[in-house]
Amino acid sequence: MYNENDNLYENLNEKVDQESMASEKIDESTNVISAKDSTLDQTVSAVSTDSAIFDRDTKDFNVEKERKKQLVGNIFKNIFLYTFLTICAVLAFLPFYWMVISSFKTEAEFRQSVPTFFPHTFMWKNYEAVLTQTSAGNSGGFVQILINTLVVGIMSTSIGVVITIITAYALARMNFKGKNILFMLMLATMMIPGEMYTITNYLTVASFKWKDTFTVMILPFLVSIYYIYLLRNNFMQIPDSLYKAAKVDGLSDMGYLVKVMVPLTAPTLVSITLLKFIGTWNSYIWPRLVNTKDWQLVTNWVTRGFTDRIGTLSGALYGGRYGTESLTTLKMAAVCMVSLPLFILFICCRKYIMHGVSKSGTKG
Repeated sequence: MYNENDNLYENLNEKVDQESMASEKIDESTNVISAKDSTLDQTVSAVSTDSAIFDRDTKDFNVEKERKKQLVGNIFKNIFLYTFLTICAVLAFLPFYWMVISSFKTEAEFRQSVPTFFPHTFMWKNYEAVLTQTSAGNSGGFVQILINTLVVGIMSTSIGVVITIITAYALARMNFKGKNILFMLMLATMMIPGEMYTITNYLTVASFKWKDTFTVMILPFLVSIYYIYLLRNNFMQIPDSLYKAAKVDGLSDMGYLVKVMVPLTAPTLVSITLLKFIGTWNSYIWPRLVNTKDWQLVTNWVTRGFTDRIGTLSGALYGGRYGTESLTTLKMAAVCMVSLPLFILFICCRKYIMHGVSKSGTKG
């Protein structure tokens, strides 16, 4: 009887413990739910506050007014930009315009104290007088000077472009010891002003007795490190897969250069050719230093002075009042004649020059 009472008492204690544990779990769950409800209420409250602020800002923000502000700002910005570019263009074009109108003026009008920006009388005979004066005597005439310039320009440009292509290909695609060091040394020479070479080059050609020849105007300036640098960068953009495919097809290195790389870099080659020829056409100091007037170029012909020592030229044009003085209007006419071919060449080929120079500095 005693044992049964003990067992009953123990069972009652276990049930009480289980009920207490269950009540504790219910209390914990209730607390968790309460905490979640509190967090949710705070989140809803925050969202409501943000929504209220957003609604208030939206009511205060005027879309049409802001759009008008941006439109007005863009208009003023464009006006300032195009005004600045127009002023720069006018300042750049003004010397060229002054050269052209001066070539059509009389010498008296050109020497007026108050300059005129449009000629009162067009002197078309200035150009005829320039050609007539400089072609007299069969010594240093315009035709001879023009032939000299074309021969030197074509020969130096052709040979220089070939040397540039071969050198750039070797520096871009071929592997040999000291290639990078050699390229760095070549680039270092670009830091030296070209005038510093003048004396040493003159002494060298004088010792070789090359004066008054085409050789002295062609040979010293065949290589241009800048053009080699441009073309090398352009060659390095061509993927190696094309070279491997060409080797599989049996092409040699020279065949790959001629049939693949040269056509792909045509814009850069065109720009190099044009710039090389323009540089030869504009050459002034070197031809004047090493050659006599029979072997000089067109830029040297422009600076002859255009004086008529026997008086027939100034007498026919200006009544003989200037005698042996230098006639500036004739100089301006000569400059126009020399600049016109380069101007036409640049207008026709400017897209190749811009495309070739810009593409040579990019990767991809």
